[in-house]
Amino acid sequence: MYLYGASGHCKVIIDSIESSTDKIIKGVFDDNIEIDKILNVPIYNFETFDKTKIHEMFISVGNNATRKMISESISENYISVFHPKATISKYAFIDEGSCVMANAVINASAKIGKHCIVNTGAIVEHDCELGDFVHISPNASLAGNVKIGEGTHIGIGAQIIQGITIGKWVTIGAGTVVIRDIPDGSLYVGNPARQIKK
Repeated sequence: MYLYGASGHCKVIIDSIESSTDKIIKGVFDDNIEIDKILNVPIYNFETFDKTKIHEMFISVGNNATRKMISESISENYISVFHPKATISKYAFIDEGSCVMANAVINASAKIGKHCIVNTGAIVEHDCELGDFVHISPNASLAGNVKIGEGTHIGIGAQIIQGITIGKWVTIGAGTVVIRDIPDGSLYVGNPARQIKK
C-alpha cells in the first residue's frame, strides 16, 4: 500500500498501520523533493510514479481541505486505518479513507464520513455524525447525537455538548466549549464558544 503526504500526521499513520496490520507500506507520495524517506519508508513523486503498482492508498495529510482536494483529484482504492488501541463499537460506521488513532473512542451508532481523522484520545459518543473530511483533534469530546458538517476541524481538548449541530468548514478552537448550534464557515473559541471570525 501507499500513503500520500509525508507530514507529521503521516508518521502517526505509519505507526498505526505497522502496529495493527501486516500490510507493507511500499512508499509515500509527496511534492517535497528535499526528503527521500520518512520513518524508513521511501518517498516518491506521484506524477512520475507507475500508477499500476498502487492497489491501496491512504491520504496521510492533516489539513482537511488538502485531503479533499487529493481525494477528488486521485481516484484510488482508499482504505481506513485504525490504531490497535482505539476503541470502536461494532455498531459504528466508518467510511473509506478515515483513521482512528490510539485511545480514541467511537461509540454505538456513530457515523464517520470519508477521509476523517479521529485523533489521539478523542471521544465520539453514540449517534454522532461526522461529515466527510472532518478532523476531531486529540482529547476533544463529542457528547451523544452531535452532528459535524463537512471539513470542520474540532480543536484539541474542545468539548461539544449533546445534540449540537456544527456546520461545514467550521474551526472550533482548542479548549472551546460548544453549547449552541454553530453555522457554516466560522471560527469559534472560548467557554462558552463565541464567534471571532467569519
